[in-house]
Amino acid sequence: MLRKNLRPTATLGAVCLFGLSAPLLAAPASSSSLFDHFWSPERLHPHECRSGLFSNSPLTLPRCMQASNTLHHLQMLDSIAQANNGTRAAGLPGYQASLDYIQNTLENAGYRTQLQAFPFTAFYPQGPGALAITLPSPKSYVWETDFTYLSQTEPGNLTAGIHAVDLQLGDGNSSTSGCETDDFTGFPAGAVALVQRGACTFAQKVENAAAAGASAVIIFNQGNSEDRKGLLNATLGDAYAGGIPAVFATYAVGEELNQAAGTHVALAVDVVREQTETFNLIAESKRGNPENVVMLGAHLDSVFEGAGVNDNGSGSAALLELALQMRKARPVNKLRFAWWGAEESGLVGSTHYVTNLPAEEKAKIKVYLNFDMIASPNFAYFIYDGDGSEFGLEGPPGSKAVEALFEKYYRLRGLPSQGDEISFRSDYAQFFLDGIAFGGLFTGAEDIKSEEQASRYGGTAGEAFDPCYHQACDNINNLDRRALEVNGDAIAFVTSWFALSTKLIDDEKATPPTPAPLMKARSAAYDITHWGKHWIK
Repeated sequence: MLRKNLRPTATLGAVCLFGLSAPLLAAPASSSSLFDHFWSPERLHPHECRSGLFSNSPLTLPRCMQASNTLHHLQMLDSIAQANNGTRAAGLPGYQASLDYIQNTLENAGYRTQLQAFPFTAFYPQGPGALAITLPSPKSYVWETDFTYLSQTEPGNLTAGIHAVDLQLGDGNSSTSGCETDDFTGFPAGAVALVQRGACTFAQKVENAAAAGASAVIIFNQGNSEDRKGLLNATLGDAYAGGIPAVFATYAVGEELNQAAGTHVALAVDVVREQTETFNLIAESKRGNPENVVMLGAHLDSVFEGAGVNDNGSGSAALLELALQMRKARPVNKLRFAWWGAEESGLVGSTHYVTNLPAEEKAKIKVYLNFDMIASPNFAYFIYDGDGSEFGLEGPPGSKAVEALFEKYYRLRGLPSQGDEISFRSDYAQFFLDGIAFGGLFTGAEDIKSEEQASRYGGTAGEAFDPCYHQACDNINNLDRRALEVNGDAIAFVTSWFALSTKLIDDEKATPPTPAPLMKARSAAYDITHWGKHWIK
């Protein structure tokens, strides 16, 4: 129900939305060329988006979300990275400069902003690692081919004997190596623990080894299937407290290290790991019901290795441009924009925000919308699978409605889309676990585009959606402008809709809700293998 004290323009916008919603949601596919041309015109009149008139409607706001404006913000973020050793990683000057740019731009547009400080463990590789057998037959292994760092490892340089821990080799094995303290009974203090992937988190394995007196840990892939034999982007997590270095190796390396009795290895881990703090940035619309919040977020930090223009300058820049386009809007519901810090360290900023929010404040967030990588150069149009129809894990009540509205947007444009697995790889994770309806977009990362996907979206089959994922080449050249335009419009369409009415979400929530404890139990049963962009187990 509309509140009686709403401004007339906001009320009129909501009434218009209710009047248009039925025919809009039922619009035939033949209207796609009309919507595509209207929402992405070749040029705008210089004044048509300045008055704020277009910012109040899901029909018109996408027209003002031009990729050229978003690209300007991306160029600024790229320039910031280049001026700061090629990175915008959290805790480093490039991240602070990125934060300053977003904050100053918002405040110049009339927004009041808030910086939320939080502690995190900064982790920066300084150089390649080294791993070699010294006894009985010397052999050196190849960095980033045979082994790599576990993110959040401690540094170290040592030579010691290898001690295998409860290994179970071969196809179809069900390794639990290192998951129980009993696995380390009789472990020789000072040895390097050789541990196999499987069952529990990498952090649990390494912390158990450290408690048993290990000087370092080599975790090798499980080898129970072909897809669990190579290297991973794996992490011990921000909270890792083992205090010893750890690397991840291929299954073949693990087998070889286990073959000869009396094997000694030399191991070098050249990293910096230190306790520090960084910031989230929050801004809210001046208008809108503060008891009914529509929240949007994107992580602002890059990985240490690059500028992070697609990951996730693309989501951050689009969110900034949306806030600028909506600065004169008169939403019925409060809009809250968030730029998260230390996502690449394991969703640290967003997790801190949600877990420290009082229960009564969490209850005011009607929906959280997440945008992480929306312009991958070999893109597909992915929508988070809120209804669980494709991957089996359903989001909190209201998530199905969010996915359906995004799907309708792509149909209106005559474009394909598909569900994306709820994998806990981005900042929606803690919102999900706390029972808050969520949704969002993604255009693909390191996974390989299939032939079928190439036929639907264009691009190149057999290549990654983002060939520069987590690399130095994720710069201003690493994006697709059409994807940036289309997804920017999608963000504007869905946000404007929910800014005027969350009825679609409310109607779904009117069915018997899934209690938050049951939602957490479901997610645990699903087996969370990621927390952020890295594997955790």
